[in-house]
Amino acid sequence: MQTIQQSGLAEQTINKSRFVAFAAHCANEREVVQMLRKLASEHPHAHHLAFAFQLKTPDGLVQRMNDAGEPSGTAGRPILQHIEGQQLLNVCVGVIRYYGGINLGTGGLARAYGGTAKLALDATRRVPFVEMGEVRLEMDYASFDSFSRELEKINGRILDKQFDANVRVLASVPVNDIAALQGKYQLRKTG
Repeated sequence: MQTIQQSGLAEQTINKSRFVAFAAHCANEREVVQMLRKLASEHPHAHHLAFAFQLKTPDGLVQRMNDAGEPSGTAGRPILQHIEGQQLLNVCVGVIRYYGGINLGTGGLARAYGGTAKLALDATRRVPFVEMGEVRLEMDYASFDSFSRELEKINGRILDKQFDANVRVLASVPVNDIAALQGKYQLRKTG
């Protein structure tokens, strides 16, 4: 399984309808909503914004799709089929359509949405999928810089940090590295 490291964008015109697809990594449904809102705000005059996504969550695999007012099964399903077919996780693809005045029919719509989604996915840069988990740590100030460097090496990221007597951190890290980080950076209580 893979995920997207760098987003992809593609555009094509089919029978005077303009299709614009954007494929990106999304870690959760909140990020999916943010991506789709941004795409919609960049294309305020578009007629449709169909999408599909596939996420790995603690509760299992989550897939959703939306035809955005197109005939059922002609937009979201073809997009999702390319995500599944390319074995991608934590990925969302949105496809904008500017209607050109010529009806494409259900087969034509499915090929247009799916084909544009595929072009956007082909334009991405991918990396192997690594399951991420969240970890809360408390450490002294002296350890924070080395923790930040180590987190960067394992492609983790700090989600939240608080500076008091010690540094409290909420980080997203590869699941396989959680125990090692907790053992190395968790503040030891003395006394």
